[in-house]
Amino acid sequence: MLEHFQWLPFLVAITLLTLSPGVDTILVMRNAASGGWRLGFLTSLGICMGLFAHATVSALGLSVILLGSAELFTVFKLLGAAYLVYLGVQAIRSALAPKGMTFKEVKSPRALTRWGCFRQGILSNVLNPKPIIFYMAFLPQFIDPAHSALVQSLFMASLHFIIAMVWQTFLALMVHRARVWLARPKVAQVLDSLTGVLLLGFGVKLALFQR
Repeated sequence: MLEHFQWLPFLVAITLLTLSPGVDTILVMRNAASGGWRLGFLTSLGICMGLFAHATVSALGLSVILLGSAELFTVFKLLGAAYLVYLGVQAIRSALAPKGMTFKEVKSPRALTRWGCFRQGILSNVLNPKPIIFYMAFLPQFIDPAHSALVQSLFMASLHFIIAMVWQTFLALMVHRARVWLARPKVAQVLDSLTGVLLLGFGVKLALFQR
């Protein structure tokens, strides 16, 4: 497998995909700003764990079934869109009652939790059909038919996992270092507003997305 694997094109494409702003970036930065870099890290971990689900689905051919059924694709797409809209509404609700972002443990039931951040990350990734399409269209170019497609797909997902975790953890740390500035209520209100609008926009865009 290794001698036939063309590393450079895959690594360049995956790196560019990871660096491009999107839902993942927004969630990691918002959660890091709200609860510190550890919550941003756990959000990123959830997002990146979803990559293995997409790689497995793609390798096992289930994506072919999903993409071949307009009804299944539409249901999956709308679930993902609804979840993004839900996150956007939550961010806007937070913006309407700005209190400033805090980096201490909060006992409020609405406060972010470690499990909640991980769950947000994995759901936002797994419920998004775009990674399925990307993996389905992109990974086969690097699969050696003489070896296990599942093993190779999971290996490539591992490389994607490492690159994404490094980048998103870096973002979480940078946001955490700006915590004094982010603690201002007006700044928190603006950031929550922007986050909410962007997430709502991504949700609508995904709902209207055509294969």
